[in-house]
Amino acid sequence: MEFEHIPVLLDKVLECLTLRKNALIVDGTLGLGGYSEAFLKKDPSWRVVGIDRDAKARELSCKRLSVFGERFAALAGDYRDMKTLCAQAGIEQADAVVLDLGVSNMQLVDGERGFSFREDGPLDMRMNQSAGTSAAELVNTLSRDELTAIFRKYGEERFAWSIAGAIVNARAASPVKTTHELVELIRQGIPAPAMRKMNGHPARKVFQALRIAVNDELGALEQGMKEAFSLLAQEGRLIIVTYHSLEDRLVKYQFREWSEQGLGTLEPRKAEVPGEEEIERNPKSRSARLRGFFKKDLPDSAKGRMGPWRRV
Repeated sequence: MEFEHIPVLLDKVLECLTLRKNALIVDGTLGLGGYSEAFLKKDPSWRVVGIDRDAKARELSCKRLSVFGERFAALAGDYRDMKTLCAQAGIEQADAVVLDLGVSNMQLVDGERGFSFREDGPLDMRMNQSAGTSAAELVNTLSRDELTAIFRKYGEERFAWSIAGAIVNARAASPVKTTHELVELIRQGIPAPAMRKMNGHPARKVFQALRIAVNDELGALEQGMKEAFSLLAQEGRLIIVTYHSLEDRLVKYQFREWSEQGLGTLEPRKAEVPGEEEIERNPKSRSARLRGFFKKDLPDSAKGRMGPWRRV
């Protein structure tokens, strides 16, 4: 199966990477290797280490990037553990860490992965299919209150309570096993007037919420940012591309905290977003936001200062 792969905000990511010769970049969310390929092409002296917990993604990216020889290496694991993973590979510092927090087309198009509300398949949603709790397990075992909390917290779904009720009532007769079964229950849980006024797919927010819960995405992001900062050399750069407000808020506040502590500066100073041309070419980029942090010890006089140039 061929997968369309369009790296989001790639030009802006490359603009942020003003690095020395022989720089080492950690691509913490390797996916199908779009970013890594661009980094390796930009400067023939740069090296890239890619990290991904998805075995299929690593296999495909390694095949794609094999032309770069020893300049590229892939590590199996979660970017939240990047410092340990890099240490095991003999890497103590990196000049840049890049994280693209989006779900890849490979995972969305493959119905067997259970990420897509458009493709029917097992209700899984695990990035690493060999470990962890699947979406089906959550949907079929959590209480109505617990499901409601997940849908509200991670999906900001206004009809969380009624959708959770539809799920709990249905599973009493038979477990919810597939993505299409879940989509139908979500439709049942949303009032008809709201369904008629809805612009996007009615299952989008619930599927996002379950995916975040299954993979502990926000916990991974909080830990991963700290790991990345610790791994970065002085004057290293951390670039993160987010796709929804929950992620962006965590990144924004963490970068601001480091800035106030005098540990570096926001670069770019404000979040970057896709232009109209990119959105037209790749509609999935519409919600993307890029934030960057430049790690550098600042003088004491700069610590705690939040002038206009630091606003985000």
